[in-house]
Parts: sequence; C-alpha cells; structure tokens
Amino acid sequence: MLTVKDLVVNYGAIQAVKKVSFEIHTGEIVTLIGANGAGKSTILKTISGILHPVSGEIIYQDRPLKKVTAPKIVRAGISQVPEGRHIFPGLSVQENLQMGAFLRTDRTAISKTYDDVYHYFPVLKQRRHQDAATLSGGEQQMLAMGRALMAKPQLMLLDEPSMGLAPIFINEIFDIIKAINAAGTTVLLIEQNANKALAIADRGYVLASGQIKLSGTGTELLANTAVQKAYLGG
Repeated sequence: MLTVKDLVVNYGAIQAVKKVSFEIHTGEIVTLIGANGAGKSTILKTISGILHPVSGEIIYQDRPLKKVTAPKIVRAGISQVPEGRHIFPGLSVQENLQMGAFLRTDRTAISKTYDDVYHYFPVLKQRRHQDAATLSGGEQQMLAMGRALMAKPQLMLLDEPSMGLAPIFINEIFDIIKAINAAGTTVLLIEQNANKALAIADRGYVLASGQIKLSGTGTELLANTAVQKAYLGG
C-alpha cells in the first residue's frame, strides 16, 4: 500500500530524517517507535504532504506522493490524526466531524460514516452538540480520530494517540485502533508507549536520530533485548 524509500527531510539546516525506508501492506498496523526527536512525526507530516522531502520516494498505491498537495493526499485515502489532537474550539463535536468530511463529494454516504464514528465513540454522539473544547483529553482524542475517519481513509496515520491520557483512556484508544483496523483501515502508528504499540502492531520499526535501527514483527521487537532496555523499561 505504502512504500517509503530513502526519505530525507530537513528542518532548516538540521537533517531530521536520514534515508529512511519502510513499507506498509494493506490491512496492517505498522508502528514507528523511538525517542523524542527521532524523526517519527516528521515522517508522518511528510507522508501527509505537510512537509516536503529533500529526496527519496513516497509511493502510495503505485502513485508517487512527493509533489502531491495535502488535500489531494487526503482525497487519495490518507488521513492523519495529529499529535496534540488539534480539535477546533468553538465548534461543536458534530461540526468538528463535519470538517473531517470537507473534501468528500459522496454526500449521501456521509451519514453512514457518522454512524460508524458514533459506533466507535458513543460518547461523541452523547456530546455531539457540545463545544469540542469542553471535552476531556481522552474525548478530544476520540474526536480527532473520528474526524479523521470522516474522510473515509484507507490509511490512517496516528501521531501519539495516547499522549497525556489517563490509563483508562489509553486502553480504550488502543482497543478502538484495533477495531478500526479490523474493519478494513490500514494504520501507521507513532507512539511513545512502545509496549502498547508493539502489542497491537503486525510490524514495527525503531527509529533513532532520524534513521531506522531495527525492524521486525511486533512480537519480535517486544522480545528484543535492546528494545526492552531502550523503550520498554527492561
């Protein structure tokens, strides 16, 4: 579904991503783990068209994305849930979800997508007329995920979905990620909670200083001594 090959991305004079290569197959959950500053979020923003690479290739369903604009990437089937949620304060929950469907033209099918989102996140239906800014952190994360689902993505990019959440919400968010994947959405997950991420991932990649240092199945990386020491508290 997605191939990233020899990707190089700079922030000013700093090379944040250094010839990174990885693949995502249809139906998978793939996770990128690593410390802050490893280049994880930069990779997601580059796939989404928010940042532009210096060199390398991003191929999505046989289509090069390197020069494709962010709106066209969303239309092609890629949605991102940004780090920090970035919901729209002053708009209701329902209006935030509407923003996720802004680029869709299949208006008759949008109501079905609302039903799907409210199935995953019943609390959002209960609060659909409430100002999104008044939601708890966990509820705002659910709203950010629901907003991304409104675009009807084939590939969802999740950037630190558990950041700042209470444990009860973290467990719920990861259960919902699994359910969304089981329903047919491929997932690329960036997550500080390496234990949780690797436990649900089909495959994972470990990044350090803008480079991939290790890769394997989620199970293999959970059992890897170096990964345990660096990221799992082992």
